Amino acid sequence: MDPVRHLRFSLLTLVAVIGFGTVGYSLLEGWAPFDALYMTVITLSTVGFREVRTLSPEGKAFTILLIIFGAGIIAYAVGSLIRLTVEGQLRQLLGRKKLQKQIAKLQGHYIVCGYGRIGALICREFSARPLPFVVVEKDPVLCGRLSDDGILFVAGDATDDATLEAAGIRKANGLITAVTSDTENVYITLTARGLNPNLFILARAGEEGSELKLRRAGASKVISPYVIGATRMAQAILRPSVVDFIEIATADHNLELQMEEVTVGRESSLAGQTLLTSGIRKDLGTIIVGIKKRDGTMVFNPASETVIAAGDILITLGERPAIENLERIAAGRS
Repeated sequence: MDPVRHLRFSLLTLVAVIGFGTVGYSLLEGWAPFDALYMTVITLSTVGFREVRTLSPEGKAFTILLIIFGAGIIAYAVGSLIRLTVEGQLRQLLGRKKLQKQIAKLQGHYIVCGYGRIGALICREFSARPLPFVVVEKDPVLCGRLSDDGILFVAGDATDDATLEAAGIRKANGLITAVTSDTENVYITLTARGLNPNLFILARAGEEGSELKLRRAGASKVISPYVIGATRMAQAILRPSVVDFIEIATADHNLELQMEEVTVGRESSLAGQTLLTSGIRKDLGTIIVGIKKRDGTMVFNPASETVIAAGDILITLGERPAIENLERIAAGRS
């Protein structure tokens, strides 16, 4: 039986026994209801106070039965209450320990600070990839939602060093601070940059002027959801076909056409070849719309004579199976 139902059943049984004892004393001894209730309570609790009045032989026999059965029921109810309390605390403790062990095993993961509307959408995209991540959230209600959804999380303030340490910031690939307050985003960025100087930090900006402060605090990149949303809405009116194409190419659920970035590894056969000799367009049927070089420069619509180097990031457009083949070749697995 469920512990809560177990406790509810025992309490209802206890109430029934108290009611039975009260009615029994009232009928057998002719006492007032309150006197009968008082006698029942001191009898069941085995306190040992004197009787309300002298008991008749029938009353004494009734008292013996009440003590035998009632004391056991009281012990049963108290045991159920203790069991519920201990099991709940034990389950919570074991769950927290299991969560900490899972987070400790992560490496190369991402930390999402804040599980509001923006943070929840980011987590949904990461889960669909799937990409390992940990959420840092201080709101108990949102922490409960994270626990119910089976998402790894650390309950605490992301501006504290200990909280980010618990989220494995020293082994993480990146951190996304998506809380609603720009001030908190600045503090989180400062804290994260101090703990891991090489960390990629993506910060959310809400107000004008916050982008510069976040970059000064150490953010690698700053994004304003309001600016992006407004720009996207305007472009949907000004260039609807372009927006439709981008939505099709960047949507994960689309199986016909996708845009993806592919990193060229050192062991890849693509390294040192040109786009023409690599056969990416001819053999795989994918289009390279851009190449991000190791120095950070971006080459748009690269010519067929462009040389592919190890460490380059290819911005490719094509069907999902073709992109997966390109990813294997770029990683040196074929």
